[in-house]
Amino acid sequence: MQYGIERAVGNYIKDHYHSAVEVGFGGKTVAAEIVSAAGIPILCTDVHSYPECSSVSAVVDDCVEPRYDLYEGADVIYAIRPGVEIVSALIELAKRVNADLIIYHLGFEVYMSGGEVIEYEGVQLHRYVKKVW
Repeated sequence: MQYGIERAVGNYIKDHYHSAVEVGFGGKTVAAEIVSAAGIPILCTDVHSYPECSSVSAVVDDCVEPRYDLYEGADVIYAIRPGVEIVSALIELAKRVNADLIIYHLGFEVYMSGGEVIEYEGVQLHRYVKKVW
């Protein structure tokens, strides 16, 4: 099922949050388009530029040395298949801007304890940070 994971992540974000940032989107906007179509503000970031992506707002940013202003005010920061080596930076980023952090891992990768596991539409998501209200 092509894009099934991205659709599930997009549906989870649209069903649970009011604003979002997708980190490391790699020019793939399936999840972000679902979020945007629901009227939820969404920003995609990546270390590379993808000028052909005009369906959602996207900027160049490195989550290891982030521009915090891009993420402030988001209810959730999420990533689909990020390299496990950047998860600690994502955790620190989410804590600093007080946002949930949701990750869909590649295969059976997890970071540390794996955080809170969320089963949604047959996809296993991991919440590593929970926003403090």
